[in-house]
Amino acid sequence: MDLSLTKFFELMSVYPSLAVILILVIGVPLVSGATDAPNAIATAVSTRCLKPGTALILAAIFNFVGLVGMTYISTAVAHTMFSMVNFSGDAHMALNALIAAMIASIGWGVFCWFQGIPASKSHSLIAGITGGAIALNGMQGVSFIEWAKVIYGMVFSLVAGYLLGLMLVKLEWVLFKLSDRLKADHVCVVIQDICACALSFLHGAQDGQKFMSIAMIGIMLSLGEDASSVTSFPLWLMILCSLAISFGTVIGGKRIIKSVAMDMVKLEKYQGVAASISTIITLFISSITGMPVSTSHCSTSAIMGVGSARNIYSVKWSIAGRMVLAWVITFPCCGFIGYALAKLFMLF
Repeated sequence: MDLSLTKFFELMSVYPSLAVILILVIGVPLVSGATDAPNAIATAVSTRCLKPGTALILAAIFNFVGLVGMTYISTAVAHTMFSMVNFSGDAHMALNALIAAMIASIGWGVFCWFQGIPASKSHSLIAGITGGAIALNGMQGVSFIEWAKVIYGMVFSLVAGYLLGLMLVKLEWVLFKLSDRLKADHVCVVIQDICACALSFLHGAQDGQKFMSIAMIGIMLSLGEDASSVTSFPLWLMILCSLAISFGTVIGGKRIIKSVAMDMVKLEKYQGVAASISTIITLFISSITGMPVSTSHCSTSAIMGVGSARNIYSVKWSIAGRMVLAWVITFPCCGFIGYALAKLFMLF
């Protein structure tokens, strides 16, 4: 099947709404880069293992590498996205519903960015397309078996992140008990730098496939094909989405770094290592099993686990609670906005 950029422009001449989808496909990962990707480097910056500028550049590079690299290895997350919603039917109306879903996701992400809240771009995107699919095809627009993976992923990321962070930091207390503090800190700096790159790689791998999936749903609708038959992504789409994530990280990352790892809890270098490794494990397991999870959920829950290991009151739970509240209301808010906009756009 020809999925070249030339073929895309040919389809765009028949379905001009594809041009809007392409712009939004750039916009969604751009917002994700500003609101979600910085979580991957937040602990390294807050523990002074990396300077903010250096960390943001590394995040931009490894988000790019992660999206392209993981897509060649596994497309499990993408197939979950394809399978959970049904946009079949009239191509024109379906494309309009898809546009509405993406606008809902971007709008929510921008709102959370202004509030300094590490919004889950993954969940806002999923909620938006779910609302759009329901507006188009009713409850038959959603596969609840596949959608359940979102819930599994959310619970897994929060529980696993917290418990792993808690256990790993206690393990470090045992391992570094008799170590020289300066030498131990030096080792932690090296590990943190490596972890920051690995986390950025996994963020690109997770979120990149979600964003590309939306573009592929639009393309396959235009071709009259089922998106679930897609087994690979065109290189031009991978490059486009990865560049958008990277650029968003560079221009908007500092605000989220401050909220996640500077305001919520003060971390030592060894605590940062535990939080980062916990997040890496959680993200990797989720990626290979096809669970669409949020980097912000994994990272924040790991930081809370690490912070509460010695004293539960060392975590500013009011800030953590504000974040959790934003995650919880993301589904109904984005779902409703996506549904309402889809109903409106389908009138034209």
